[in-house]
Amino acid sequence: MKLRLIATIVTGAAAATLWSAAFGQANPQNSGYVLFGYGKPDANIWRSGSYGGKPGVNDTLCWRTGYWTPAMAIVECDPDLVRKPPPPAPPVQPPPPAPPPPPAPPPAPGLQKITLAATALFDFDKSVLKPEGKAKIDSEVLSRINQVSKLELVLVTGHTDRIGTQAYNQKLSERRADAVRDYLVSKGVAKDKIETLGMGKTQPVPGVVCNQPYPKERKALIECLAPNRRVEVEVKGEIIIKK
Repeated sequence: MKLRLIATIVTGAAAATLWSAAFGQANPQNSGYVLFGYGKPDANIWRSGSYGGKPGVNDTLCWRTGYWTPAMAIVECDPDLVRKPPPPAPPVQPPPPAPPPPPAPPPAPGLQKITLAATALFDFDKSVLKPEGKAKIDSEVLSRINQVSKLELVLVTGHTDRIGTQAYNQKLSERRADAVRDYLVSKGVAKDKIETLGMGKTQPVPGVVCNQPYPKERKALIECLAPNRRVEVEVKGEIIIKK
């Protein structure tokens, strides 16, 4: 254990002088030591005489007051009693950046169903495309196909109303589907991607109720049954996603 020279009692006039000096020049950090009456508060601690030892260890030791406690120790006089500050905390490392999200999977092939009124494509009981019918296919069908990056199938289905026999209407619905297919091919759609189907009069539109007698009110019946005369185009493929 290191040798310390401790002054615990100072008597007489010298003591009075020292206490006066201590009160006059005390620094809160060295108030447990005997002080000179002059000098800066951080350099006026009364020390023992020098007798060849190592300063601060066994030579020029600080004089302590009678009320000194270890809690009053300062590093200049009692370095081994002063609590050393804890080492600085290591710098906080920022967390590693989150990995980028995985790329979005390619969109699954989608199905788009487009219904075209046959009256807009053909004259009644005909299968030759009208000019306005071609324009409608351009705006409603080809525009959709052009949005498909990987075309899988174009299904064209023709339908008729109930006027006439099923055999006749079956052929009419097939001819209308074929006419739409041929027009799509002329516009650059691969023929092997197109399938045609005729349903005749077997699939009327739900909710269309027409009770006009035929042939007495033939014209009115034809107008009422117009929603059933239609061509449906279904486009299946991967849709282009614009960023």
